[in-house]
Amino acid sequence: MRLKYKSPLIAGLAVMLLACEPSAPAESGVDARWYSPSQLSQGAQVFAANCASCHGDEAQGRVADWKSKLANGSFPPPPLDGSAHAWHHPLALLLQVVNEGGAELGGQMPAFAEVLSEADKLAAIAYFQGFWNDETYAQWQAMGGSN
Repeated sequence: MRLKYKSPLIAGLAVMLLACEPSAPAESGVDARWYSPSQLSQGAQVFAANCASCHGDEAQGRVADWKSKLANGSFPPPPLDGSAHAWHHPLALLLQVVNEGGAELGGQMPAFAEVLSEADKLAAIAYFQGFWNDETYAQWQAMGGSN
């Protein structure tokens, strides 16, 4: 994996984070994204404790065919690493799904509105967006991502 940084400070912080979190997402272009390195670090902890059991340790998903319904009629949790559809949704909608859960979208994700702080929810989103390559992130921004 090749990481590019415009700032030596960001590069140093990234090296420290990667040393502490061997499974942390790639931070390419982190200085151009809406979140900070500290949010990525916080997000790794929040995601591990609340999201990884369903979405995978690195937001890769846990089933090969996340588009097909399960036996109970619900959809399995999708990958959030940029390989599924999460990047099509603006930050406000991603936060809404975290808050309200996935039942209205055909899934079983619980609501986290009363479970996580606003900072923790945003950090978890930052964490999985850290797996998005720069092209996917740029497309997300072009579609109104962080607006």
